[in-house]
Amino acid sequence: MTAPLSAPPTTEGVAHAPADTRAASLPDALRMGAVRLRVSDAARSTAFYSGVLGLTVLGTAPDGVVRLGAGDETLIELEPVANARPRPRGTTGLFHVAILVPDRPALALVLRRLIERGVRLGASDHLVSEALYLDDPDGNGIEVYRDRSPRDWRWDGATVEMATYQLDMRSLLAELPADADIAAPMPAGTVIGHVHLQVADLTRARRFYVDRLGFAVTTDRYPGALFVSAGRYHHHLGLNIWQSRGGGPAPANSVGLAHFEIVLPDAEAVEAASTRLRAAGESPSPIAHGFSIADPWGTRLHVVSRDG
Repeated sequence: MTAPLSAPPTTEGVAHAPADTRAASLPDALRMGAVRLRVSDAARSTAFYSGVLGLTVLGTAPDGVVRLGAGDETLIELEPVANARPRPRGTTGLFHVAILVPDRPALALVLRRLIERGVRLGASDHLVSEALYLDDPDGNGIEVYRDRSPRDWRWDGATVEMATYQLDMRSLLAELPADADIAAPMPAGTVIGHVHLQVADLTRARRFYVDRLGFAVTTDRYPGALFVSAGRYHHHLGLNIWQSRGGGPAPANSVGLAHFEIVLPDAEAVEAASTRLRAAGESPSPIAHGFSIADPWGTRLHVVSRDG
């Protein structure tokens, strides 16, 4: 289970924070898209993400990739890997994928379901959010969280205040009536809030994700970690070296992260990001509605347009 620490579907309520004045920043309307995970047993993982987490199965592609989400929004894609192996400890890649639910009652429903299913979990209050942590059957880290109002986030200049405190689970569970339907699916409006990655070097990670791709740093005050975002969100990406300092990518047949999506508002924003990366010596590859690129450790991201 991943160690606790962690955009919104909109940027409403964040104007109180200082504006991001960097010339080459990603647009405020950025949001995170679908996350594709490599799994060893698609049927087992589908049962977990639907029956335990509460996502809805949206379809299965001819190549066996299963799409799950909330409403009609795809959040998680499960890619079966033949002869899959566990991801070796100390390698770079996924720390956790974070599913953002719309409100506290929705998080309470997930908590009750996890407790009743006997799932081992962690829970933290991060000031900006309340979060639950668990692992899927292949050990892929998952966070399910709800945000506090951005009006209640505290900023010190360009740095957001986050912490890791004990979550008041009794108070959270009190949000639900005794007869709540724990089998109810995650509601429409649930999105991928952020992705947290394990990297080998924070200086190189900052150079790629901030200086070249265009995210803004929201805090670098956690030892061994860096948090970045667009639009004054607390973070769209977490980057840490807690278990992966100096490490390299996992073998190709390992379970873990296949790729994740960053969704920009239009094709012009995608082209601007691609141009910025090429000017810095990177090599983005064209895909439908955007481009694909790997970070210094081979973690692949797809940058696509919302209007594609």
